[in-house]
Order: sequence, then structure tokens, then C-alpha cells
Amino acid sequence: MDLEAVRTYLAVAEAGQFQKAAADLAITQQAVSKRIAALERDLGVRLFARTPRGAETTIDGQAFLPHARELLRVAERAVTSVHTARRPLRVDVINLRGAASGLLRGFHRTRPEIELDVVKLLDIDEALDAIRAGTIDASFRAVGTPGRPLPDDLASVRVVDEKLELLTGPGHALAGARAVTPGELVGHRIWMPGILPGSEWAAYYDDLVAEFGLTIEATGPNFGSDALLDTIADTPALATFMSDGTRLVWPAGHDLRRIPLTDPTPVYPHSLVWHRDNPHPALAALRAHLAAAGTVQDAPGTWVPGWARKA
Repeated sequence: MDLEAVRTYLAVAEAGQFQKAAADLAITQQAVSKRIAALERDLGVRLFARTPRGAETTIDGQAFLPHARELLRVAERAVTSVHTARRPLRVDVINLRGAASGLLRGFHRTRPEIELDVVKLLDIDEALDAIRAGTIDASFRAVGTPGRPLPDDLASVRVVDEKLELLTGPGHALAGARAVTPGELVGHRIWMPGILPGSEWAAYYDDLVAEFGLTIEATGPNFGSDALLDTIADTPALATFMSDGTRLVWPAGHDLRRIPLTDPTPVYPHSLVWHRDNPHPALAALRAHLAAAGTVQDAPGTWVPGWARKA
């Protein structure tokens, strides 16, 4: 269906005259008549009836009116979706409550005129495929995991390190500690359901276990953060890891404890990943904001896997 013919039909319907519609569209009246005739042939109905006052929509013409408007709206959205200056900047984050999401909120407060579309993809392979396909503009990911080099057409920069904390219920053996070292966690059960095998965060925790001799259990279904907090509050034998940038609220009766990890402090490294040829004008603004707002990388007293330091 010719969208210009649809646009012409709407102009005639609103003007009530072929001549007035021609003037509004800056084309000849003959061109208007040809477009309407072609559209009527495509639809197999008459859209207008000639009257002494001009042109009135027929019953079929009235029925087609809302659909014609929607056709043009859909076409406009389709055009906007591929014009980077006219569509939102699409950014993927692993966790909507974590540090990367907080950085995006800070960017939005600083640059409210830039429209953002925040999405949450499952793992790094899905995110990188989406960047290369152009369905997202950037992603916050831990990059550099062994056997998974970043494709040459993508670029990355490490922008924020999230410090890990221990989260316990009031009955846990370490609940009263002001801080604990990773070595002091040996022999304690750390429960983290939802670790996806093969994901970048699974590689991170595998290295954390190997480095400090910890026991991380990923068994059981992942019912989300609320169920995790309920279980930690009620089970003295279990603790979990939480980043210092994660914002959570729990019932007062849970009496959960967030305990800093020190000597060293494990940090989770987030990098911004984007396509080198991405022309979206807001991407440069986001990168500049992150460069100014990001945390210190590889600070003294912190730990990240070796592959993260090389990324």
C-alpha cells in the first residue's frame, strides 16, 4: 500500500476538498485524484463521494480513517527507529538495582533531555549480539573472560567497580562482625541462586572461589531478590553476596546485616561495551559522563580476576 496515497486520502478527508488537499500537500489536484483512485483500487472500495461542496468520505472511507492514521504513525515510528538522532539511546544493564543502573540514573539526572531506553538482557553473548545487530547501543558487562575475546568491531572501557558485601541474617555466625576478610568466609555457605553457567558473572565467582577457597552454592530455583532475602533472614547457616551499589529494601523483622569485605575487597568490574561505528550522538555524552563518574579501577586493597585487569 502506497503510504503517500494514504497520506493524500487523510488530507482530502480533513479538507473535504480535492483542491484544498492539493494545496495543503503542494501537489496538483490531478495528482491527488490519481493517488486516491489508486488507493481505491488497492482497497476495492470507494473512499469518497463527490458532492457540490467537494468530497465526503463514504461509509468505507469512514471505516478506513482510523486505520490510515495508524498506518502513518507506524511508518513514522519505523523511520524514527533507524535515525539515531531521533530515537532513545538503548542501554543494557545486568541488574536494574545495581551500580550500572545507578550510573544511568545519574546520567539521566544530568542530561534529562536525552531519552533513554534501559533493557535487561540475560548474558554477555546475547548483549554482544544485540550490539552488533544494532538493537541496543551499549551494554554494561564484565569483559575479558578467558576464551571469550571481545569482537574487533566492539569497544569497551571499564567504568565502575562494585564492592562485594556479605549479607547475613541476625542468627549467622558472622552477623555481629564489622567487617570480614574473604579468608574468614572459608567453611561458610554462600548461597547465590541464579548463577547462569557460562555467563560472565559465573566466571567471576568461579575465580573468586578458586582464589579464596570459598563455597558458593547456586542450587535451587531463583525466585528473585525478595525470596533470597527471606531465606537469608530465616536461615542462620546461609549468607549471600551483595554489592555495595545494590539498593534493596526488606521488612524490618528480617534484621539483615550488610557486612563489608576487606583485605582484600572483591570488586565486580563493569565495562561499557559499544559498537565502534555506532553514530548515536548520545553515546558520546554517556561515555563522557561515565568517565567523570566511574569508580577507581584496581584500587589498592581490592581484588578482581586477572582477566578483568587485562580488559
